[in-house]
Formats: sequence, structure tokens, C-alpha cells
Amino acid sequence: MRDIIKLENAPRISSYYSVVGSHERNGPLGDRFDEFSLDDKFEKDSWEKSESEMQRLAVVGALKKGDLKDTDIDLLLAGDLLNQCVGSNYGLVDFDIPYVGLYGACSTCALGLALGALLYNSGSCKRLVSVTSSHFCASERQFRFPLEYGGQRTPTSQWTVTGSGAFVLGNEGKVSIKEIVFGKSVDMGINDINNMGAAMAPACIDTIKRYFSNSDYSVEDFDLIATGDLGYEGSKILRDLLLSEGIDIRKSHDDCGLMIYDRKRQDKHAGGSGCGCSASVLAGDIMKRLEAGELKRVLFIGTGALMSPLTLYQGGSIPAVAHLVHLEG
Repeated sequence: MRDIIKLENAPRISSYYSVVGSHERNGPLGDRFDEFSLDDKFEKDSWEKSESEMQRLAVVGALKKGDLKDTDIDLLLAGDLLNQCVGSNYGLVDFDIPYVGLYGACSTCALGLALGALLYNSGSCKRLVSVTSSHFCASERQFRFPLEYGGQRTPTSQWTVTGSGAFVLGNEGKVSIKEIVFGKSVDMGINDINNMGAAMAPACIDTIKRYFSNSDYSVEDFDLIATGDLGYEGSKILRDLLLSEGIDIRKSHDDCGLMIYDRKRQDKHAGGSGCGCSASVLAGDIMKRLEAGELKRVLFIGTGALMSPLTLYQGGSIPAVAHLVHLEG
């Protein structure tokens, strides 16, 4: 349990659905996403309600794609970046499905898949849904400043993705979850909210080192090692420090925060972040490549900065965590 959990009764991802905003639609993966909004509002009158609507649309889309209804699902695992996970709480209230709220910051997608895989593997659930989201405007208002303030972003800052991804886990589908590794909380004393990549990279390094130290697989066995979301700064730290430890992931590594935007053309500084970043990239791009056979084996590692506005105002540092999910097509 401390390191690799091998799933004897491996669940499959039977259906999935991605919902994004306008910036994500205009990025390199724009035509890969299932649904989008041109004004990021999703016909709602507040940013927080818009995020809730994204989650609802993602779950509805995943159920429709799998020809499923509420009563076919045993459990909903959901989370977001807002206080008390209100994005999930309000967005999913109308589903007649038992609900568990999760908070892993930007690692929540991987956390939901890992916990869902464990529940399926144990026989506790036959079919469940994992969903998460983030919204740029809602997150800015909570963690930094309202958009009206017009604050300038530093070069190391990341742009919170407006997006959501939902995944149905069960006994059908072309992609299975073979192994999981739960991350440790790692705090290296970083207290700059505008450099979350530096705060999260050490946790990701710890998880990857633990995996390959105990795994039957090598780096070369994976077509893609996808982190989400370290951005430009964190990805460079990750690759350099792992290389110093004798683990070279440079050929197979990519980061969801770098995949979703064109940093220079879209002026996204260090790339994307947020719960919806890795979720929408996984549902919109990576899963489709796995199903098509373009990718056969993927390590998906969700990274999260576990801070709150209160602790940052008090001068606290930023602990981080990274959860790993081994996917096979």
C-alpha cells in the first residue's frame, strides 16, 4: 500500500467526456474536446455556477456516451478548487447517485481515478463516475484577485484551466487502470502562489522515484509519462532532478499544462493548471489516443498544490502531492 498497488480486478474506463472554455477551445487540443462555451459562462450568471454546470455537463455527456443512466452508477467521486468543493456539490446535486467529495487540488482527477479503481477492484462498486473541474475566473477570485482588479501575472504563473473531465469506471472499455500509487505530502518551503510548478515538482519526483524503484516496468516501457500540471517551470525541475537521480523521462514526458495551451500565442506564461487541466486533457486527448492504439501504456500523474488562501495570507509554505495512475490500452 505504501508504494505500488497492483489491481488484480482492473477496472476499465468505459466512457469519458470533456467540457472546456473558450481559451482551451482555441488551444492546440481545441478540436479534441467534446463540448465548449465561447464565453466561459455556460449560460449561467456567475463563474461559480458556470463551473458547476461544466461538471453537470461532463457527467451527463459521459453517461450518454456509455448509454447509461443514474441508476447504473453506484458512486460519484468529484472535486474542484473552490472552498468546500462547492463546484461539485451544486453541480451534481440533481443526480440520483451516492456522492463523495474529494479535494486534491490539481491532482484530484488522478485521485478520483485511483480511489475509484480501488473501490472497483475490491468489489464495492460495479460502476462509478469520477469527475473534476476548475474555472479560471472562479479560481482567480478565490486564490488571487477578482479579474476587475487587473493584477499582473508573473512569468512563472500558470493559467487556471476552465474545463471538466468525467470518467465512467466499470468492466467495459478499451483502457484499463493497472496500477496506482498514492502520493505523499511534500513541502519544500515554497511559498510563492505564482510558482506552483516549483512547489509541486518535488512531490511528483517522489512519486515517480517510488514507482520505478518498485516496479517491473522501466521508463522505456511507457509511451507517455503525463504529469498534470507542473507547467513550464515545474516540468523543467522534474526532468532535471530526476535525471540527476538516474531516471531519464525526457523522451516520454509531457505535461497537461503545456499540452492544453500555446503558451506564447495565447500568453499563458508557464502554462495551464487547475483541477480541470489534467482531467480535460486526459478525457479530450490521452484517452482517445489510447483507444486508437497510438499509445499503449501511459503513466498519468496528477500533481496538486495543497494550499488555501488563508495559509498563504499567513505566510505559510505550499505542501504538494502527486498521485499516479498506470493506464493501458
